[in-house]
Amino acid sequence: MSKGRVLIVDDEKVAVRNLEHVMKKEGYDVVATQSGGNALAHLEKQAFDVVLTDLRMEKVDGMQVLQRCRDTCPDTEVVLITGYATLESAVEAMKNGAYYYIAKPFRLDEVRKVVAEAMEKVRLRRENRSLREQVEDFQGKVRIITQDAGIQRLLDLARQVAPTDCNVLITGESGTGKELFAQYLHHHSRRQNGPFLAINCGAFNEELLANELFGHVRGAFTGANADKKGLLVAADGGTLFLDEITEMSPAMQVKLLRAIQENELLPLGATAPIKVDIRFVAATNRDVQEMAKRGEFRQDLWFRLNVVNLHIPALSKRREDIPLLAYHFLAKSAARMGKPVTEIAADAMGILKAYDFPGNVRELENIVERGVAIATGNAIETAHLPDDLRELSIRTFRKKEGRLPSLDEQERDYIQWVLQEAGGNQTLAAQILGIDRVSLWRKLKRYQME
Repeated sequence: MSKGRVLIVDDEKVAVRNLEHVMKKEGYDVVATQSGGNALAHLEKQAFDVVLTDLRMEKVDGMQVLQRCRDTCPDTEVVLITGYATLESAVEAMKNGAYYYIAKPFRLDEVRKVVAEAMEKVRLRRENRSLREQVEDFQGKVRIITQDAGIQRLLDLARQVAPTDCNVLITGESGTGKELFAQYLHHHSRRQNGPFLAINCGAFNEELLANELFGHVRGAFTGANADKKGLLVAADGGTLFLDEITEMSPAMQVKLLRAIQENELLPLGATAPIKVDIRFVAATNRDVQEMAKRGEFRQDLWFRLNVVNLHIPALSKRREDIPLLAYHFLAKSAARMGKPVTEIAADAMGILKAYDFPGNVRELENIVERGVAIATGNAIETAHLPDDLRELSIRTFRKKEGRLPSLDEQERDYIQWVLQEAGGNQTLAAQILGIDRVSLWRKLKRYQME
């Protein structure tokens, strides 16, 4: 599979041949020519990711090739090569949008590195555009934003069980999006035109929760001057989402169990039960099965709610969703704040992808919202991320073969981990580590990780 398309332009036959050989060996699709005019013709016919062009050529020079790329192929990165390097020409080239400026004689390793980094920039730009397009497609819909295979399987299961009306228990860490999954189930069920109501069972004491769920009749207690319809009645014909179900007291669990079994409830102070038709979806971040074994949660209620279990993995287990979710929250926050922020810089995205997110999707949303709020341009930069994200450090210390690791071993393991999280991109890894590329190269050489 090709790593990208490269156009090489140089009026020196030997230079063209050498560069063509090196670029093909690197795995790129290569078109080479000794004429600037031919280069313009190639640019009219097909798109290239990177153009390597000599600066001084007869009739059509490198600056004209650069200008054509800027006018017709703005995604293409242009690297200028010249044997007549001056500060003025370098400044002019960069002002006109060149990616890099290489002076002859050059080292082939230098060209390889520059082209690889230009390719990475092109790839990231396309990825960002694709993410924005996907995010736009999600707007206004009850859909789960993901490209993770595990979440896709969960969504398939959710779509299968949604029309069956069976009760569902959603488990997972706080901030993973359990309520969104509950809304997704409701949206794909036969109840989608009915109400979707939610309550956090951990936010009320027993009396208040009973009143919120079951309601009361006038005169049921001092101050009850009118009937109050509880959520169980209000949710009739729809879905009731019970978040943090494991925080419910034993007495409340008994009342809820009866409502689920009998499809009816008795408001406080009432003498006649009320029939209801409700689909129950419950959620918790705790191990309900273990709680049931210890007698901390009614086993019969667990059986009633856990007809189907959807377990949502932590964000750290599905890192490929981080960019897509980040752009979703960026679009959402920018629209709400009225700010023209449309991008997340590559180094900032690298840091986000390497972070563990103990607060899961909710934490990512807060970080992106903060970034949009303090961004001064059209992109969230590294400086707009919280300090603790930018100051990534080694936080785990594990014994190796029964002994504590040396500082060198710990550093080597950390560098290897960051490189993996950065997808092997050494420039990005160096930015995350807070060192320059040369320093990273020395460390890789020292630890024989090249």
